[in-house]
Amino acid sequence: MNTIYNKIDDLNYQVTLEVSKEDYEKGEKKYLAERKRTADFKGFRKGMAPMSLIQRVYGEHALVEAVNEVISEGLNNFIKDNNLKLIGEPLASEDQPEIEWNDGNDFVFKFDLAQTPEITLDITKDDKVPSYNINVTAEAKKEMKENMLRQFGDLQEAEKAGADDFVVVDFENDSHTAEGVYVSVRSVSGDAAKKFKGAKSGDKFDVNVNEAFTNEADRAAMLKVKKEALETLDPVFHVSVVNVKTFVPAEENQDTYDKIFGPDKVHNADEFDAAVAERLTDNYKQESDYRLSKDIKDYVIKKADLQLPEAFLKRWIKHVNGDKFSDEQIDKEFEAFLADFRWQMIRDHFVEKYGVKVDDSDMHEAAESYAAYQYAMYGMGNVPHELIHDAAHRMLDDERQAARIFESVEDQKVMAELKKNIGVTSKKISVEKFREL
Repeated sequence: MNTIYNKIDDLNYQVTLEVSKEDYEKGEKKYLAERKRTADFKGFRKGMAPMSLIQRVYGEHALVEAVNEVISEGLNNFIKDNNLKLIGEPLASEDQPEIEWNDGNDFVFKFDLAQTPEITLDITKDDKVPSYNINVTAEAKKEMKENMLRQFGDLQEAEKAGADDFVVVDFENDSHTAEGVYVSVRSVSGDAAKKFKGAKSGDKFDVNVNEAFTNEADRAAMLKVKKEALETLDPVFHVSVVNVKTFVPAEENQDTYDKIFGPDKVHNADEFDAAVAERLTDNYKQESDYRLSKDIKDYVIKKADLQLPEAFLKRWIKHVNGDKFSDEQIDKEFEAFLADFRWQMIRDHFVEKYGVKVDDSDMHEAAESYAAYQYAMYGMGNVPHELIHDAAHRMLDDERQAARIFESVEDQKVMAELKKNIGVTSKKISVEKFREL
């Protein structure tokens, strides 16, 4: 076999493999001999069919298999001999000649290869990124206090409905009745909003529910029917107001302090103020740390200035996804893909440079942390450790989830090393300016 290559630029090669009959003949005969031993044709004992029949039935497949084996070996040897670190895998060149699979033919195959750029990136204290120190203001503390008190408040009866209140009503017409329905005044659309706002217990009026509640799913839930049943209902309902509910924030007292911060942690207004400031500081620190990680990532990507074989990458993305994405779709997301791809290569560089290792304990800790977070999202904050432990094990038994967790842990460890080595400059900022970032 003759291998010819053209180095198009620092990252792209075209490799041409010229395959002759002598290159694939041995493999072809071996494949046909194996088929002869196992072939079971009617009229012949197993393994005794004539080679002419084997050739007629399996010949083209044997030829393709033998040639592909030669191609694979040739490409692998070229990659190994030239010490190439490939992006993706070789792709058939766009100027590949049409193949005629006839036994005895010589074949020409052309492949495009792209290699990863060399990375020599180093990060020192001379590399500067800002770390934002967000000021805790009196206004921010006031807002958080109000939010906390609203969170632990409750609905109480009111005389007249305001814009933020609920009206408890009975809906009734000849086709359907729904009793004790809570209607948020803010959710009402059109002219009906004027009827609900200012409503009092005992008021009665008619409403076209299709116009007043335009979201079908919400309307079905409110009328206590399935969504598909809505079209069978007369949309005009007689509304009877049972009562009005207004949301009242919790009072500042020991019971509220205990609900927010845990038993016996906060005892008075001054301690409440200090606890709010501490929570704000913690929240800001998390946001600031997230921003620092993002800025470091952006900085090292820019400093590395990795040039990528973009035309090849677009073809490769389309190929590995089975042409599921159009060229337009790939173009739309390509810049984000390139940024992520560059970070993956840079991260791999620093994994090797800093000797980053991810062990089983790291994986279990990360999986348990994520499991606890998932429970918390459903309002379950004090889940027994056994449940979290079992959930973490199920995650790690799933290959795809385990791979994502591994990548996340590796990412965090690389970022921790970068934070130790880069020059971080503290910068005070207001929360409003920080939000703008």
